[in-house]
Amino acid sequence: MTTVAFLGLGQMGSPMANNLLQKGHALRVFDVNQQAVNELVQKGATAAQTPAEAAKGAEFIITMLPNGDIVRQVLLGKDGVSEGQSPNALVIDMSTIHPLQTDELIHEMKEKGISMMDAPVGRTSVNAIDGTLLILAGGTPEQVERARPVLMCMGNELVEAGGPGMGIRVKLINNYMSIALNALSAEAAVLCESLGLSLDVAIKVMSGTAAGKGHFTTTWPGKVLKGDLSPAFMVDLALKDLRIAVDVASQTGTPLNMGIAAETYYTRASENGRGRQDWSALLSQVRQQAGRPDSL
Repeated sequence: MTTVAFLGLGQMGSPMANNLLQKGHALRVFDVNQQAVNELVQKGATAAQTPAEAAKGAEFIITMLPNGDIVRQVLLGKDGVSEGQSPNALVIDMSTIHPLQTDELIHEMKEKGISMMDAPVGRTSVNAIDGTLLILAGGTPEQVERARPVLMCMGNELVEAGGPGMGIRVKLINNYMSIALNALSAEAAVLCESLGLSLDVAIKVMSGTAAGKGHFTTTWPGKVLKGDLSPAFMVDLALKDLRIAVDVASQTGTPLNMGIAAETYYTRASENGRGRQDWSALLSQVRQQAGRPDSL
């Protein structure tokens, strides 16, 4: 039986900890919310008064906390994990925090002789309850393989993100895209309404195009990611269509802030001689604006 310390029993953490318990692990729990602690104690967990007490003798210490400052306090503060942890234990931070904070924490824990990796999760609290989370594992190959049996008690899919700190990076980028796309989708939906178009029709059409499927899996793999910018749909044509949409939105009083922001990229790409390249060349344009090398 593996002993796991679980620190952070919020909306995601409580069901994750419960799944560890139901899969037969000895579980020690800590949270400032005593009710959350009591609920797991009633199911067989052991309550700890401090993070250090929870960590003592545990083979794995999992943190699932609201922000990086709290993770730091729990790991390195007074009565923190670093004061009670076994030297052979593995710390797994599953919180969603700033990636540079993750880097600092991994480095500081390593200086104390403590092994730490990151493994934030994808999907929702429903998946946390039924144990079908997507685990984004950032760590050395040895850390990931050691943690895999424990992590897979909470999820049904694990992606090796490419090393320490890379789990939180891919989580951040995934969330950024999803959150920004939500705003873009809201603008598009209201534009449908402004123009008298049925949203059901729009959903049917967009579900079969790059608009609904995303460029990572549709337009980019066959074009810019292969180094081919011969136009399937030219930047200048995309810019023309985008400007029509922005103009229509203006005339109907529909906010199109995401569209206006996108227009600046397409305009810059056209001005930089990319007008007759494939619209996936926007990747090359943004790389250029970021000062990053691009061979296309």
